[in-house]
Amino acid sequence: MFSTPYAARGASPYRSAGAYQQVGLQTAVSGASPHQLVSLLFDAYFSALQRARLAIVHKDVAAKGRAIGHALRIVDEGLKASLNVSAGGRLAADLADLYAYVCLRLTQANLRSDEAALAECERLMAPLRDAWTAIGPAREVAPHQ
Repeated sequence: MFSTPYAARGASPYRSAGAYQQVGLQTAVSGASPHQLVSLLFDAYFSALQRARLAIVHKDVAAKGRAIGHALRIVDEGLKASLNVSAGGRLAADLADLYAYVCLRLTQANLRSDEAALAECERLMAPLRDAWTAIGPAREVAPHQ
């Protein structure tokens, strides 16, 4: 006779929070510069590593797989795929090699639930994120000439 309220039909607060976060991310992406998009990729990568680390601690194999898979896609389909090796020269080639290695280590971390491999991936990518963040304000102030 009466409809069941949405919350009583199995909606979880985590699912609602996730939907809210997804809307926020879509809003951030739609108004972002190319530089900001790469910054968002780095942020999402480190967030995925943190989720993977927590999933390993809690022995949540499914969550670990999702988080590491997300980090892998960010590196391979986002960061590595956006490189222009022919125009970027040695730097782009070195980054492509680093990204390939990080993808390998993430795969190993997933197979072995290896927190040390996750930490290595974090250490390898942190300087790139920091450098990218540091050039952001200068890049936004000084457009291409």
